[in-house]
Amino acid sequence: MQRILVPGRNGQVGWELQTTLAPLGTVIALDRGGMDLANPGSIRRVIRDAKPDVIVNAAAYNNVDRAESEPDLAMQVNGVAPGIMAEEAKRLGAILIHYSTDYVFDGERDRPYVEDDPPNPVNAYGRSKLAGERAVQAVGGPHLILRTSWVYSGRGSNFVLTVLRLAREKPELSMVNDQSGSPTWARWLAQATAEILRKRDVTPNGSGIYHLAGGGHATRYEFAQAIIDTTKDVSGDPRGWARLSPITTAHYPLPARRPPRPVMSLDKVRRAFGVATPNWREQLHGFLGELAKSTRLGV
Repeated sequence: MQRILVPGRNGQVGWELQTTLAPLGTVIALDRGGMDLANPGSIRRVIRDAKPDVIVNAAAYNNVDRAESEPDLAMQVNGVAPGIMAEEAKRLGAILIHYSTDYVFDGERDRPYVEDDPPNPVNAYGRSKLAGERAVQAVGGPHLILRTSWVYSGRGSNFVLTVLRLAREKPELSMVNDQSGSPTWARWLAQATAEILRKRDVTPNGSGIYHLAGGGHATRYEFAQAIIDTTKDVSGDPRGWARLSPITTAHYPLPARRPPRPVMSLDKVRRAFGVATPNWREQLHGFLGELAKSTRLGV
């Protein structure tokens, strides 16, 4: 049985990985107290003590707006730490799986981005994630970099939970309709990661970047409307939901600039691993159906 180290156990993806990876080996899941990604010595010490066969790095600095005022911390966690993990993984002969983001692109293309398209991040968060990708690649050990998009789950702070709360509290919500992405359920992302590990040995020659996200794409406005409509469907309660109004990014300024359309092609991961990438609406329906069963929809 493999030893699988998962930093970021309390995050959206890290929480799900503890279940999906369990059939593949012994999962050693750590929170920040167990491995501090801002402390290189902590990273090296923990990995050397754990001696994993696989590292699945689900830990990251994910606050896109705060990264504008904390670029050094974002770079340390997202840009430097993955390279240290890659060095230690290579020393052990272990595999590193590292999650990145569609925000490494500027979102200006009129077609989905493929893995070989030149990155051009437009904010501090994207720059830090791109630095992490390059640090992992520079080490040259067995690795997979999985770029994903708009992740949500039943934990923490995310777009779906925020819309569900605000749509009950307010009669009307304004949602940006000129930013697109591919909403991705954290559980599906964790399951796809486990499927990839089951299907293929990762060697230096097989290492690389893969796009792994929900199929299709939506604007924030379209995503929010789908959240409300699907919740009405799975809960059977059509009453009292906010009415949505589309707005432009210019009407909702934030500290960090967002790429308008960093939609990614998923063809490479399908070809390489045979991973099915369900449409984002299908994933959302499954997620909200589970919330309804657990009476956590608030309806």
